[in-house]
Amino acid sequence: MRDPYTVLGVSRSASEKDIKSAYRKLAKKYHPDQNPDDPSAHGKFAEATHAYDLLNDAEKRGQFDRGEIDAEGNPRFAGFGNGGFGSARPGARPGAGAGGFSAEDILKEFMSGFGGQPRGGAGARGPTGGAQWDPFAGAAAGGGAGARMKGDDIVVNVAISLEDAHKAASVPVRMPSGKVLSVKLPEKVEEGQQIRLKGQGSPSPYGEPGDALVTVKFEKSKTFRKDGNDVRTDVPVTLYEAVLGAKVRVPTLDGSVELTLPPGVDTSKALRLKGKGLYGEGDLYVNIRVVLPPGGDADLEALARFMRDQKPYTVRD
Repeated sequence: MRDPYTVLGVSRSASEKDIKSAYRKLAKKYHPDQNPDDPSAHGKFAEATHAYDLLNDAEKRGQFDRGEIDAEGNPRFAGFGNGGFGSARPGARPGAGAGGFSAEDILKEFMSGFGGQPRGGAGARGPTGGAQWDPFAGAAAGGGAGARMKGDDIVVNVAISLEDAHKAASVPVRMPSGKVLSVKLPEKVEEGQQIRLKGQGSPSPYGEPGDALVTVKFEKSKTFRKDGNDVRTDVPVTLYEAVLGAKVRVPTLDGSVELTLPPGVDTSKALRLKGKGLYGEGDLYVNIRVVLPPGGDADLEALARFMRDQKPYTVRD
């Protein structure tokens, strides 16, 4: 169910008079007797009536504004108890606000212009044997798209790690209602791809709820850099590991592996691990970073001066 203020086209600060006036216009425009061959108009008429009945009730409107009930009138954080939309104050007509005007009262004011009784309620009998009018009957009895009107779809974003994308893992997705769903990522999911969760959108009092469209975003990683399906990472090594060679642990999307560094490794070029990129379709490129001992070292400085003076070599043009 859409926000009732949106349905009636009024602001949240609208007065009772403004709400009543907005509903009059919509009811006249979409009444089933005015649109006998338009099922969508039947649904809009029922939706407007539902929105008016909620906002015209001062108590219900206050509960909705405070977030205590949803657009259907159901409690947001409790079960379907007496606080729901179906409950009414003793002695009050359903949908009647502080001014005593229900949706039925408004519709009766211009009913005669449609040629008599509303056809939606003509077949229902009241407790006194007369015709009992049902403001929703026009949409429901008309069948078709109006009676089965689906709730609105909602769009939700989810940020996932490269590791979760690579494994097609299940990730938590928080809905606007606060509900958290566990969503299985599709194989080889792409940036910006949408995952449709059927029935997890906005509810509808006239039919099935809408869907949730979850848009996938790749979050920034502290370990990896995505380059298409290739992945890049940096691995720090000591000076003696770079000079003498060593075996070092390297992170991959499938977990860490052991990489053998040759003596005198060329740190200007990345080492490639074939097939260790995203989805196994790319490669992993490991950039070796030589880290000097902290605080300086007299012996290392002496060696550096010796090499500078006795064994210089060029690394730049």
